[in-house]
Amino acid sequence: MLAQIDTPPRPDTLPLRLTELAEPGAAEARGVHAYSTAGTWPRLARRAGEAAMEVGLALGRDMLRAVDPRPTLRRLEPGLEPQPEARSIALFVHYSPQGGVSEMVLRQLQMLRQQGFAVAFISMAESIPEEDWEAVRQQAALLALRRNFGRDFGAWHDLMDLALERWPAAEEVLLMNDSILGPIRNPAPCFAGLRAGGPGLFGLTESLQSGPHLQSYLLLARGRAAIEDLALFLRQFVPSHSKWLVVRRGELQLADWMRRRGHRVAALFGYQRLLEAALADPAEVAQLSASHPLLRGLDSLPPAAQRALLRAHPLNPTQHLWTVLVRRLAFPFLKTELVRRNPGHLPNVEHWPAFVPAGAPCPVAVIKAHLAGLHCPSA
Repeated sequence: MLAQIDTPPRPDTLPLRLTELAEPGAAEARGVHAYSTAGTWPRLARRAGEAAMEVGLALGRDMLRAVDPRPTLRRLEPGLEPQPEARSIALFVHYSPQGGVSEMVLRQLQMLRQQGFAVAFISMAESIPEEDWEAVRQQAALLALRRNFGRDFGAWHDLMDLALERWPAAEEVLLMNDSILGPIRNPAPCFAGLRAGGPGLFGLTESLQSGPHLQSYLLLARGRAAIEDLALFLRQFVPSHSKWLVVRRGELQLADWMRRRGHRVAALFGYQRLLEAALADPAEVAQLSASHPLLRGLDSLPPAAQRALLRAHPLNPTQHLWTVLVRRLAFPFLKTELVRRNPGHLPNVEHWPAFVPAGAPCPVAVIKAHLAGLHCPSA
């Protein structure tokens, strides 16, 4: 439990390094992975039913959109510094049910500028107050407002070619969305770690659920060949109103697509490395043991059995392993879904503010204000 966990990073915080994604396994069972995520069979059945309903409703809306002549982009304007010669560009996707752009999001845009990116800000809010639009203009090189369709991959699908036309010299393309909270630490070491990989596609965390892939909240393509193939993937991507379909057509396919085209694909926080960091710390083993029905008794098993059990039931790194990331590996973000909904009913999530260091780039108050803005307005 939380009382057993040192919330600041330990003195033996592990160094950052890129690791290649695991090879796809021939016998991977999606049902097992889904059960590993859901935690119980009733919860899995409920999620499966919800997903089936979501896909069914979305496919009807997708067919209507196919005959809808309205353009997806509703507004497109330059920022204050268009930076036509930029070699590093970031496509940042935003959504807010109330249309506001929070202070946390503005700090994330500033973070990207500080890391040398020309930022294309893409919002799928119904509308954005002009005051907020102008605040974004101070940070962004390009601002786009588009219809709320296709989620992050739909936005990248729409804007990638346009961005490459505006920045033909680009040698780096960052795909990012606002589904992460923070940064709660200086993110510069993470960006340096991603850039140290040379040409290829790189992400922060590797997930093995439904096959090895990079989690898509922050992805960096480096080198002209990788950028061109990423653009081709996004061009061929078929957007949908269904989150389930978007994830499977986008996040779960991209890494394998890039590897098959000969590119290096690696994560800064590889899944196996996270497991090793967790198993080396008794407090983290206890946290894992309490986090999932399949892992009860993990803390009483010998090391080989612990590893075998965790390999058999892949977990979501940014949720089940969030304390390992933040405490042992100085991860600079928290996943919004974890803090806001805690879908896995994990222990200690409500104590997330204790894991935000003093002097964080985005302090607790800024993060809480962002979370408050995500509540849908009352009817």
